[in-house]
Amino acid sequence: MRFGRIPITDVQPVIEGGRFPAKGVPNGEIRVAATVFRDGHDVLGVTAVLYDPAGDEAARTRLRSLGSGNDRWGGTVTPTAEGRWSFVIEGWTDDYETWHHNAAIKISAGVDVEVMFAEGAALLSAAAKNTAAAVDAKTFKAAAKSLADTSLNATDRLAAGSNAAVRAAVVRHPLRSLVTRSVPYPILVERDAAGRGAWYEFFPRSEGAVRDPDTGAWTSGTFTTAARRLPAVAAMGFDVAYLPPIHPIGTVHRKGPNNSLVAGPGDPGSPWAIGSAAGGHDTIHPDLGTFADFDTFVERARDCGLEVALDLALQCAPDHPWAVTHPEWFTTRVDGTIAYAENPPKKYQDIYPLNFDNDPEGLSREILRIVRLWIDHGVRIFRVDNPHTKPVWFWEWLIGTVNAEHPDVVFLAEAFTRPAMMAALGRAGFQQSYSYFTWRNTKDELAEYLHHVSHVSAGYFRPNFFVNTPDILTEYLQYGGPAAFKIRAILAATSSPLWGVYAGYELFEHVARPGAEEYLDNEKYEYRPRDFAAAEADGKSLAPYLTRLNAIRRAHPALLDLQNLSLHESSDPATLVYSKHKVIPATDGRPAVKDTIIVVVNVDPHSAREGRVTLDLDALDLDALAPDGTFVVDDLLTGASWNWGKSNYFRLDARLEPAHILHVRR
Repeated sequence: MRFGRIPITDVQPVIEGGRFPAKGVPNGEIRVAATVFRDGHDVLGVTAVLYDPAGDEAARTRLRSLGSGNDRWGGTVTPTAEGRWSFVIEGWTDDYETWHHNAAIKISAGVDVEVMFAEGAALLSAAAKNTAAAVDAKTFKAAAKSLADTSLNATDRLAAGSNAAVRAAVVRHPLRSLVTRSVPYPILVERDAAGRGAWYEFFPRSEGAVRDPDTGAWTSGTFTTAARRLPAVAAMGFDVAYLPPIHPIGTVHRKGPNNSLVAGPGDPGSPWAIGSAAGGHDTIHPDLGTFADFDTFVERARDCGLEVALDLALQCAPDHPWAVTHPEWFTTRVDGTIAYAENPPKKYQDIYPLNFDNDPEGLSREILRIVRLWIDHGVRIFRVDNPHTKPVWFWEWLIGTVNAEHPDVVFLAEAFTRPAMMAALGRAGFQQSYSYFTWRNTKDELAEYLHHVSHVSAGYFRPNFFVNTPDILTEYLQYGGPAAFKIRAILAATSSPLWGVYAGYELFEHVARPGAEEYLDNEKYEYRPRDFAAAEADGKSLAPYLTRLNAIRRAHPALLDLQNLSLHESSDPATLVYSKHKVIPATDGRPAVKDTIIVVVNVDPHSAREGRVTLDLDALDLDALAPDGTFVVDDLLTGASWNWGKSNYFRLDARLEPAHILHVRR
């Protein structure tokens, strides 16, 4: 039979019927939901039961009704450690609530009074015998005795069976019958870095690069000079230092400044055009240093509290060694030439894409060898370039193989493509992905997208909200001024547990190449050293602001979960309001703590906006309101404090401070 005694359908998060596990991180809330219903009028109870990797029951969560009449139930479960967890949904008849509902109606109407009291006494007497907790067993026994006591009046007898002590005991020990269980559904809980973190991208060759004032010739930065940037990156509160490809760069069809087709003798070329006579993906560009230098760089990053993420770009320059030794790994055109990469109207004459259909086993084994090589040199995070241009089966195989050997290795998909492909890459194993956040700018666009990534796709897709990349400089940043840079950073840092910045963002770099959504004098094609310290000393850097945002994230666990976001109403069409709420369980004798953040952000970088915020107070899980219906909030950006309630006035001038990041004082 497909249906049990109590039907349980449409369980979430379930990815393709359980073929793929839902994603989780330690102590991160996971929303669960199911449609559960039954025949008749008895009161229904629904529970989510969480099982740890050993298969032992770890927690039970009583689900709540998500709407009258739709039979949908929801709540959260919280795995506490890495590993393969699972959960089931239980539907059951709530015998106590069923009895109390019927008793209250019948006794007040004088119908079957003694029968209802007898049923209640029998129910609670059985509960007293079956409850291991002595205090609750005593409560049930006393209530049963009072229900059966005909010397008391009906009102007192019913009250004795439903007082606060009885109700508290029933919450701890529900009186259940006809319990029906779903099949178990998998959850893969991966380390924090898989679902939480702040990324900072920079080019090692630009850090310490020097130009000769007489000849104009450049001397490349190295791993040694780039390591000097790491303390500043860590001081801003970032967790990951992400490096573009560090391999030899092709000379055939090398691109010049601003993606020009002709490169001069001193132009370094794009790091994504990998391979030359000096080697390929298993080699380091000679200008950057040696493997020993790279190992020192990784160790220096670790000393600063940073992890190094390395770009895994599975493509080749025309002079990559594979073009000679393995031409079958590419696509050969009818004229005998190897096809270069195209994304019309863009053409990448300096890059050959790989073809996995000619020798899938040989090519796959070689890529696995390369990944293992960099893992041996301390890399545990890979940002994968254009994974959507390779077969999904390959990623399922590669990530599965690598994670079986090294469960701590994390893969980020750089996939700005169709939703179906992005979803498939998440199912295939990518721990996180770039997202459409980059192009969601208006209040309505952002509200719709934040709801989607936190409530709809979170089971299989973890978005990393990069505010910019070497390829992407949106019109919002081009024309929004410094306020736009603040707004995008606030949104990314507070709405997603994963966010990223490409170097130069803190300097408000915003000049685009005409006709393109990318930087003028793009660092992909030339050296671009920056004087970050001078800009900060002159008060012309966003670095202190980014530092503050990352400090707020670290101080408030609510901001480091994905699925706990709630949207709220604003009367202004350019002001977005959302909150994040998390309960930190009691540990080591310390009581449980509630952490709640409310973000009110003006997404119009050109003006001041004002209006009223209307809060969903249930989403804030407030302990108590003051007699006037208010509670205290502290602005984590400005230090101001206010009494807020359900409806609140705001005014935000984007040119001064575009947002409130409010902590609910407990």
